[in-house]
Amino acid sequence: MKQAVKALLLDLDGTLIDTAPDMVAALNRQLESHQRELVPFETARAFVSHGAAALIKLGFGISTEDGQYQNLRKEYLTEYEKNIADKSQLFNGMQEVLEHCEQNNLLWGIVTNKPEGLTNALLKGLNLDQRSAVTIGGDSLPQSKPYPMPLLHACMLLNIAPSECLYIGDAARDIASGKLAGTRTATAEWGYIASGDDPSQWGATYRISSPKDIFDLI
Repeated sequence: MKQAVKALLLDLDGTLIDTAPDMVAALNRQLESHQRELVPFETARAFVSHGAAALIKLGFGISTEDGQYQNLRKEYLTEYEKNIADKSQLFNGMQEVLEHCEQNNLLWGIVTNKPEGLTNALLKGLNLDQRSAVTIGGDSLPQSKPYPMPLLHACMLLNIAPSECLYIGDAARDIASGKLAGTRTATAEWGYIASGDDPSQWGATYRISSPKDIFDLI
């Protein structure tokens, strides 16, 4: 008999919330200020789950080892935070998933690599900050995904075993983190998945194409 799910943990960007409109807009405002060519939204969308580093690499053509990177990252994050919840919203169907959890005593929370300060600002902007039972950011702990520490810590705070948790994310590191932590995992195929990525190789317990598919798993 399959063990019941006691908690639903979610990645943030590209899984729970569609943050691409605000994250790409911030990049293009930054590029414009540097007199650089803007990036098309659909091109940049696939990089959003990989955060500021991937967007800066895309827009400026530099790596994290480049001498300009840290200043550009700080500049980008400042620009992004100004309009962090302007056009970002829950993916279609996620509101119903969260309401189902809350009405059926199923805990839900967030484990993301987005910096904790930005995560809390976004959740507050969307009136989700008081609803999440646990929120772990990318700098909340010494390690972030793909390490298992964030998910293990979330389970500890919720007082549940990892095997009683389902973790959903749209990147290979999400699935890797869940597998190492011992949770069940699901790939959010509505998320920010680049054309060169192959979710079938990530080894998730489940692959789901829309938030409504979550109901079959919880």
